[in-house]
Amino acid sequence: MQDFWPDCGHRHLQRTAGGWLVPGDDYLRWLLARPELALVPESCAAEIALHRALQASPRQPVTDASLAALADADARDNWRLFIAFRDTLLAAGTLEAWLLTLFRSGQVNVPPPLIDAVVQAVLRELLDDCGDALQARAAELLFRHQRVSVHEGRLLAGDRDTLDLLDQTNGLGEIGRLLKQAQAPLKAVQLQVLGADNGVEYWADRRHRFLLDLTHEVAMPLAEGLSVRLSRTDSALSALARVLERWVAHLLGVAVRIEPRQRIDDTQWRWHLGLDAESTALLNALYLDQPVDEAQLARLVSLFELRFERTAEMRPDVAGKPVWLGLAMNADGVLRLKPQNLLLNLPLATTT
Repeated sequence: MQDFWPDCGHRHLQRTAGGWLVPGDDYLRWLLARPELALVPESCAAEIALHRALQASPRQPVTDASLAALADADARDNWRLFIAFRDTLLAAGTLEAWLLTLFRSGQVNVPPPLIDAVVQAVLRELLDDCGDALQARAAELLFRHQRVSVHEGRLLAGDRDTLDLLDQTNGLGEIGRLLKQAQAPLKAVQLQVLGADNGVEYWADRRHRFLLDLTHEVAMPLAEGLSVRLSRTDSALSALARVLERWVAHLLGVAVRIEPRQRIDDTQWRWHLGLDAESTALLNALYLDQPVDEAQLARLVSLFELRFERTAEMRPDVAGKPVWLGLAMNADGVLRLKPQNLLLNLPLATTT
């Protein structure tokens, strides 16, 4: 297994005795090199000086006067947001503590790319000993948008940014874009569905070109006109469930078991949460026995059943009961899992 996700800043982080990630100067320098803050030809002298000063000493205070000296208004806003992010990150002490503090505050005023960067670094640490390409690719759902579509009866998810780029350039970069504009013939880009047979290829640089199969079952023919439906043992839904288990255990310190489900067979349904805005609305409506239209139901990707391994860690009024999770795409076929929902909405006995 290669050092996957080499661009997530993981190698620049230190670790506490409990395995949480500590941001040091090298990690701050890595953040400064991100596209949102990297210098461009249009950067003014004041911004160049600020960037170089922070590269040399990433923790140094930045005054309002220094920011006001930047010529570009967008650049001033970007730097204000970054300095606020840097200061709260250092105050929290670890990436995990920062995430919990941010989400529990109810005021998420940090740019999504920075949140995604922190989430990715935490997941990289969680999967360091995994070696399972399907889990690594499924973990990308927690910090990258996916496009979902049905192809030959299979529900497939692909990285949205990658698919959009391939649609524009056929995978040939700027040359491909120019050729497409000229209507020149282009060689089709072959996307692969990730599975046990090609998992080793995920660790290469073209990992975002792998699709995830989110199908629950496949039909196995037994005889003419007769078939049986079998659960897919290599489904990405199971891989995603394992990732979510690690996420909860690492950040909340509770052990849970999560399994994909096609329906909620629970006459005593007590607790649920959506892993995204779409499934949250759907589960709320179903729980309250409100009407749900077919289009909304069709956007449901999967349900999951979550059970605590130690019921004493649950709220007494729901102890021993399953927690039902939902995952859905929006009307445009885009899926964006919100990992904070599992940190905020589980029925914990006490705040972790």
